[in-house]
Amino acid sequence: MHIVFMGTPDFAVGTLAALDDAGHDIDLVVTQPDKPKGRSGRLQMSAVKEYAVAHGLEVFQPEKIKTPEATAKIKEYEPELIVVAAFGQILSKEILDMPEYGCINVHASLLPRWRGASPIQSSILEGDSETGVTIQQMGEGLDTGCILSQRSIPIEPSDTGGSLFDKLARLGASLATETVDDILKGRISPVPQDEEKATYAKKIDKAMGRIDWTQSAVSIERQIRALDPWPSAYTYLDGKMLKVWKPVVGDAVGAPCGTVCDVGKETITVACKEGSLIIKEVQIEGKKRMSVRDFLLGYRLSEGAVLS
Repeated sequence: MHIVFMGTPDFAVGTLAALDDAGHDIDLVVTQPDKPKGRSGRLQMSAVKEYAVAHGLEVFQPEKIKTPEATAKIKEYEPELIVVAAFGQILSKEILDMPEYGCINVHASLLPRWRGASPIQSSILEGDSETGVTIQQMGEGLDTGCILSQRSIPIEPSDTGGSLFDKLARLGASLATETVDDILKGRISPVPQDEEKATYAKKIDKAMGRIDWTQSAVSIERQIRALDPWPSAYTYLDGKMLKVWKPVVGDAVGAPCGTVCDVGKETITVACKEGSLIIKEVQIEGKKRMSVRDFLLGYRLSEGAVLS
């Protein structure tokens, strides 16, 4: 099948590679423009572009996909199918209607739950027991198209945003390939989404990482895992930002919220509204991420200190 692929980050690379390995003709790869990175400002290719260049695939990087010029460029390739995975731009109706088999999207949730920008983090934040990948027929709405295929996996107690991202990227790659094969063989029966069950995942920003110690330990523990590795959950110690990782929910300690109530050799315990939070890894402003054991070798922290 002649495919135009649209994607940008690591999440999309597995799907592109799987379709390429399956023998489909990837006639064009559309991805976001190169972005400056770090203090040097050197332009960096997206993960999808890196794969495409390494495998000799043609790349197109429009600033805006909805322009007449971008639409005309894609139309030149007469795609039979457009496959989208975390592309980062909304497609026009003209592009959506262009391929014979339409446009399909690889979405990292069990739609209609968690439509939108941050389905992976939201599933952890809300304490979902499972998540998965949905391959949907794209329409003009935000993740509202008919479901073509879906597969679920459990969310483990230790899962972070990063670990779940990797799992769902692999799952999405295999499910997308299977679904494209089923489309070719006429074995797909689109299923409309149940609008009454729809939920939305808003875009993640750095401000969401700040810990409110008046919340329950369970909620904060989910926040830390969901925002690992980015943007990370953080608090303040002696006026310095302190990022925290590897949390465990502990028992209530009868101390004001945010109070350090125990400093062990390898853990720091902080009082919360309900229960306490046991922290195993930290990163104080200006230093690298490290174990609490290593942190305490160079930072004097006593019981009664307050995190804010």
